[in-house]
Parts: sequence; structure tokens; C-alpha cells
Amino acid sequence: MNEGYDYRERAQPQAGETVLAYLARRYPHSTAATWAERIAAGEVTLDGSLATAAARVSPGQTLVWRRPPWEEPAVPLAFAVLFRDAHLLAVAKPRGLPTMPAGGFLTHTLLHLVQARFPGAAAAHRLGRGTSGLVLFARTDEARRALAKAWRSAAVLKRYRALVSGVPSRETFDVDTPIGLVDHPRLGRVYAAVSEGKPSLTHVRVLGTRDGQSLVEATIPTGRPHQIRIHLAAAGHPLVGDALYVGGGVPGPRPALPGESGYRLHAHRLELDHPVTGTRLEIECAPPPALQRFG
Repeated sequence: MNEGYDYRERAQPQAGETVLAYLARRYPHSTAATWAERIAAGEVTLDGSLATAAARVSPGQTLVWRRPPWEEPAVPLAFAVLFRDAHLLAVAKPRGLPTMPAGGFLTHTLLHLVQARFPGAAAAHRLGRGTSGLVLFARTDEARRALAKAWRSAAVLKRYRALVSGVPSRETFDVDTPIGLVDHPRLGRVYAAVSEGKPSLTHVRVLGTRDGQSLVEATIPTGRPHQIRIHLAAAGHPLVGDALYVGGGVPGPRPALPGESGYRLHAHRLELDHPVTGTRLEIECAPPPALQRFG
């Protein structure tokens, strides 16, 4: 059981919108009836005062949902330190552990676990819940700013391993399908392959094949959400066990969620200049047995 959490925002309502209508529109993961119950229970405030469902919301007002404590789903609550100095921290995230709070997770996250041991550490990026492997944290403001710049300029080399369906016809190939938002029946919108999306690039190398499956290495100069899962599916080789992305790199007929973690994907290696000293760093996280080389 966690201690609950205050979700706070500056409201940007439509003309004449009530508190109930605003929350139901902004956060459709809960029904209007559920939001009405939360408001009636005194969980929602507007500029510090208890809100009513019929109260009108003005632009710029502070709206807070004080979510009561809740039981979070059970996940692996552990990490291993791979690299540490005064400015930078690299850790190994287990498969199944969310990187950041979202989707019902607050304390059962890598961020919470790392900050309990290294106060003030800030995640430089995130991995999907079902993805294992290497995550970087900045321990100083100087390192945080430098890492953010390096990530934006594609100065960090990121190598992953993935288990995919089928056997690619080429040993090496590139996927440059654009990635953007598409409709999703449970979340509203999710990232997927879409012609009007943002430019994206993944370099793929086949490491081995067995029983109609392939172990591949994926290197991503860009870093779109779920990029490797989307690109490999778009290339006709979706990740084994991926319930969300099917051939073409779009959501399949079953409305799976991004965090459903039947797939096998591992952040294996990062290469970057140290954000403060400039020393070249090459950090590896050993892949799990299912993603070790086979032929």
C-alpha cells in the first residue's frame, strides 16, 4: 500500500466546462461516473477548495485529484548498479518493473527504488515495463543537462537485443518507418507506425536463428516511444510474445496495453561521452538467457 498521490494541474477547460466534464474529457481512462464518485468523496479540489461536479472551471485554476492510497501490482522490486560515480549512475532494470510512475504504479517503479538509495537521481530516459536492461540516471544538475543534450543530438549509441518471429531475409537491414499516434480502444491513442509520424531509424543485425525465431541486435539513432517493437513489427518480424504490435507496426485486433510484457527486449549496451569528464564510456548489461546468442 502506498501513501496516495496528488495529481495536480493548471486547468485548460473548454468554454463553460464543469469540473466533472473537464475530468471526464481529460482523463477518459476513468468514466464520468467514476469521476463523479471521486468528486463526491472529496478527492478533488479547485484552487484549494473542495470541488463540486457542477462547478465551472476557469483557465489557470489549480485542479487536484487527491488519489487515496492503493495497492500496486506486484513486480520485481530490485535493480543492480552497473556504473556509479559522483555524476552518473547506470543500473540494470528487471523485466516487469516500470521505469517511471504511470498506469497505477507509483512506488513500485525503478525511479522510486533508485531514489531511495541515491536521493536526487534523475532518469535520463526510460524503458518499457516489459523491457529489461540498462537505464542511465544523472546525479547532478550538470550531468542531467549534458545527458539531455546528448540524447537529443543522438550522441548516445543504444544497442538492444530482441527475440523476433520469423527469419529475416537479410543479415543486416534498416527500418525507417515514421512513428506517430494512432487510435487505441483502451488508451485513446498509442504510438505506432504511421505515414505522417516523426522520422525514425533502427539498424537491425541478425545474431542467430532457431525454430522459426531470430535473435537480433537493434541499434537506434532515434528514440521514439516503443520504436524497436514498432519497427521490427513493421518489417514483418514482431517481437515474440508482443500482444500490442503486430505485422505492419500497428496495434493488433486485441486491445493490448503497451506494458503487457510477454515480449523479450533488452537494453544491452550504451556508448557515450561522460556528461562531465568527457571520458568515453561503454556500459553493458548482460542479457537474460532467452536473449543470449544462439545459432
